[in-house]
Amino acid sequence: MPKRGDVLVLSEGEREGQIIAPGDLPVGGPPVRAWPKDPKTSVVRNGSRLNEIVVVRLDPGDLDDATRSRSADGIVAYSAICAHAACPVTEWVKAAQGDKTVLKCPCHNSEYDPRSSAQVVFGPAPRSLAALPLAIEGGSLTVAGAFVGKLGGAQLG
Repeated sequence: MPKRGDVLVLSEGEREGQIIAPGDLPVGGPPVRAWPKDPKTSVVRNGSRLNEIVVVRLDPGDLDDATRSRSADGIVAYSAICAHAACPVTEWVKAAQGDKTVLKCPCHNSEYDPRSSAQVVFGPAPRSLAALPLAIEGGSLTVAGAFVGKLGGAQLG
């Protein structure tokens, strides 16, 4: 599991494995997928897909109080595993209802509002995505605490 002080590194793309700096994330998205990495041992914590994180930068003024308290300069992080059937949350789309952009699991169409603790705004997911508190240290995004909420899909228990 992610540990306090881990840095976040990209989990895919040309820059896979590189540390994520706040400036890498434009306000309003799109989100990126990341793994936690132990800065002392350089071990990327990618041994379980439950450790994969989706990270997005939003306007801090758009975040509810609970979300803002876990964010770093408007940057929020959530488990990339859907709370419904443990599929990957991979899309950044206009919500099925309303005009906000949301995180979406395309498998069964669950949508999550990252501005409000990744609460379910559409679809069958039974609960929010687990949130990962962040900090900015030395110009890098770091883990500031353990996941808040239950990880994984409903069938995982």
